[in-house]
Amino acid sequence: MPDRTSTEELARRAAAGDGTALELLLAEIRPETVRRCGRFLPCREDAEEAAQDVLLQVARHITGFEGRSRFGTWLYTVVANCCRQKYRELKRRAAEQPAAIDPGHAVDPRTTSVIAGSRVDLLEALERLEREHPQLVAPLVYRDICRLDYAEAAERAGIPLGTLKSRLHEARKRVRPWLAASA
Repeated sequence: MPDRTSTEELARRAAAGDGTALELLLAEIRPETVRRCGRFLPCREDAEEAAQDVLLQVARHITGFEGRSRFGTWLYTVVANCCRQKYRELKRRAAEQPAAIDPGHAVDPRTTSVIAGSRVDLLEALERLEREHPQLVAPLVYRDICRLDYAEAAERAGIPLGTLKSRLHEARKRVRPWLAASA
């Protein structure tokens, strides 16, 4: 975030109903939101679409920001949820409309990039973790993907710090073999 103090103030004012503050806030967080979405989604266009969804969610639900945690922490939750939703949507769309094989067709960067592959593998692992152990997802997302410090991650997940650390350890232990198998 460019200037945490001004962003926090804009968020508080926007949450209180100040429309001008909301417009300024959205303009200020847009570049960082695109970057954060890019940590989840391998294709720039998909990250930009997810960022638009994030900004829309922020605009719609800013009144739900109570200021108990930093705005950036609240925003990370919105980013994580929107990116995971975008991934599910892309996966569903791909399953519903299989692409015809055309030798002259350009290669899709989502299936060829090493970086992209690792992100897709991570999203697959998160989806599997959510099905099998949903309580382990938030600690892993907040700490390892969103890169929040332990205290912020615990606060955002709504669990004690020790619980966050033990769940994070368990999540990493479960996800590691899934990622290694796909490498």
